[in-house]
Amino acid sequence: MRWDPETASSLFSRYLKFVRIEHTLFALPMAYAAALEASGGSLILWQAVWVAAAFIGLRIAGMSYNNIADRGIDAMNPRTRGRMLVTGAVSLRGAYAVFAVGVALFELSAAMLGPWPLYLSVPYLAVTVTYPYAKRLHCLPHLHLGAVYALVPLGASIAVYSYDIRAAALHTPWLLVLGSALWVAGFDTFYSKMDLDFDRKMGLGSVPACYGERAAKAVWTSLLALSAALYLANYLSMGGGPLGLALTALGSAVEVWSAAAALDDRRIPTAFNANLSVGLLVAAGILADYLLPAL
Repeated sequence: MRWDPETASSLFSRYLKFVRIEHTLFALPMAYAAALEASGGSLILWQAVWVAAAFIGLRIAGMSYNNIADRGIDAMNPRTRGRMLVTGAVSLRGAYAVFAVGVALFELSAAMLGPWPLYLSVPYLAVTVTYPYAKRLHCLPHLHLGAVYALVPLGASIAVYSYDIRAAALHTPWLLVLGSALWVAGFDTFYSKMDLDFDRKMGLGSVPACYGERAAKAVWTSLLALSAALYLANYLSMGGGPLGLALTALGSAVEVWSAAAALDDRRIPTAFNANLSVGLLVAAGILADYLLPAL
């Protein structure tokens, strides 16, 4: 019999949806790709286990706290009134419990990985949980979200060299880190256009709300194009094989396509959903180079 979380427990299922666990699983390969690239392919099993646990914990903490911090705003926004914390499908107490579980898992994993992951765990949490407040303070919350995602490949590299921060900095695939940050900032910029009128009414910051649609289009096109170039440059710097290059090029092409598709407001949801494959494809390219070197 196949286990199905949807039928195993309705409460458990709601909490899985609350933290968007499917997005977490789609993003996990990027952590492994960065760890393999940083280590030259020498990632060992116990590191792989705790890297995954740390990423899942941080993601759970970030998603749950974002919903907690934004519940009042979400209740007023027609697009987000159906979110689980707003409708009561998940209670506020339950959301805080999920947040605590995420923090505990992240801190435990950081401690198990070594001293530098543990030292940096608090700054990591700080960057993550302050994201919901960015739009209340300035017009560039997209860059903050990009920085949150950049913690994934950066953190994986630090985990590999957990006792030597200089070695971690030296071996971190910085092109991958920067490409990831710009990718997320880019698609978040065009996604925020869906809330343009609401953000202006509420005084919330975003590039479309603060600087207008024309500027926003230029910003997200530039960010996604630069990210695509950085992803390709990262793979070429590895000297990898044709299969990995093809996967990386496909991920980069999806980025560029989504930037163009989002120019039409009606296609923004489609463009956003297409970006779910970008990190997976780019990571798959790197993983293929280390796991299938003959290809």
